Amino acid sequence: MIIQTPPYLNPGDTIGITCPAGYMDYEKAAECIRVLQEEWGYNVKVGKTLGSTSKTYFSGTDEERLNELQKMMDDSEVKAILFARGGYGMGRIIDDLSFKIFKKKPKWVIGFSDITVFHNHLYSKYYISSLHAPMAAAFNDAGYINKYIQSLKDALEGNWAKYSCDPHPYNKSGEAVGELVGGNLALFVHTIGTTSEVKTKGRILFLEDVGEQKYNLDRMMYQLKRSGKLDKLAGLIFGHFSDMQDTERPFGKEVDDILKDLVKEYDYPICHNFPVSHEKENFALKIGVGYKLKVTNKKVTLEE
Repeated sequence: MIIQTPPYLNPGDTIGITCPAGYMDYEKAAECIRVLQEEWGYNVKVGKTLGSTSKTYFSGTDEERLNELQKMMDDSEVKAILFARGGYGMGRIIDDLSFKIFKKKPKWVIGFSDITVFHNHLYSKYYISSLHAPMAAAFNDAGYINKYIQSLKDALEGNWAKYSCDPHPYNKSGEAVGELVGGNLALFVHTIGTTSEVKTKGRILFLEDVGEQKYNLDRMMYQLKRSGKLDKLAGLIFGHFSDMQDTERPFGKEVDDILKDLVKEYDYPICHNFPVSHEKENFALKIGVGYKLKVTNKKVTLEE
C-alpha cells in the first residue's frame, strides 16, 4: 500500500492559516502571510483564531478551534493548511474532526510540536501524508531565504528533499529505507494507546523536543522502549532537544548520553543532532513518505 500524498501547490493556490491550539498574536504571523503572498505567489485565507479575542491559553474554545479547522479541511478552495503555532490543544479536538471529505480530497497540513497529534492521526487512520515543517512564527527569524523555510516551499511545490548534517560521535552507521514517522517526543508518546497511535515497525522514526526535564526525557524514551516502538525500526533520527532542564539534585547525565544509553542495543542506523527542532533548524519532512537514511562517520543524509 502506497501512502497518499496530497496534490502539490501551484502559484495562485490558497493556503489557510489557523490556530488549533495555543494563542498567537496576528502580528507574529504577518511576515509569514506577506511571504506566502508576495514572495511565493499564494493566496492566504486567515482564520479568526489567529489573533482571537480569547483570554485563555487557547486561541479559542475547543468548539471554535474545531469548527475553524473543520471548515478549512472541507473548503475546496483551500489547498493547504498552515498551522500558525502549536502549544497544546490538538489532542482535545482531534477525535471530533470529520475526515469524510478530507480523505477523498486531501491537502497538505503543515506544522510541528503539538501538531504531531494530527500527523500521527492522519497517518495511522487514513494513510495520508502531511508536513512536519516550520510554522508561521519561523518566518520572523530569517525570512523566506532561510534554507529551512525554503525547504517548506520546496516540499509544497513537489521538489524531493535531500538533507544532510554533520556526523555525531554517538551515531550508528548504516543505511535504512522506510516510511518516515515521528515528531515531538512528548506528543508522539501521548498518542500511544489512542486511535492516533503509529506503528513503527520498518519505519524511520524521528524525534525532537523542547523544555523538558532530563528525567522526563528519560521517562518518555523508556515508554517508547517498553511499548515496543523502538524494537524493529528501520532507522532512528534524534533531532535537537532544546532548552532541556535539570532538577536541583542533578539527573546525572547529559541529554545526548541519556539518548545514547537508551538505544545502545539496537543495530539499525541512528543519527543524533539532525536539524529538526523547535529552533530555526527545522527541515520540512513528509510524514509517511519513503526516505533513505544513510549514516557514515563523515556525513548523514536523509533523502526522499
